[in-house]
Amino acid sequence: MPKLYELRVYKCLPGRLPALLKRFDEVTTKIWEKHGIRQAGFFTTLIGESSLELTYLLEWESLAERETKWNAFQADPEWIKGRAESERDGQIVANISSQILAPTAFSAVK
Repeated sequence: MPKLYELRVYKCLPGRLPALLKRFDEVTTKIWEKHGIRQAGFFTTLIGESSLELTYLLEWESLAERETKWNAFQADPEWIKGRAESERDGQIVANISSQILAPTAFSAVK
């Protein structure tokens, strides 16, 4: 069975993208490693609708794996503390969109 990919887009409040990038680099991805969450790439928008966005892909074996690991991450005290500390100077993210994607038979990514 092909892997699933989760496409997540975080739209930041003006001036807050650097704080979000720092949080992912120094806090979030390290906690993901602990929970076995695999990222397939992070991107900022060079040309497009908004330069306030961080887009990334997560790789999952199944929806069940996503539910188990994502819920464990969200409840992790280290994550809750790290998120709160990163928002000490104010809210970072205006909104988040998420889509679960399944590769087509002819996709280079399986």
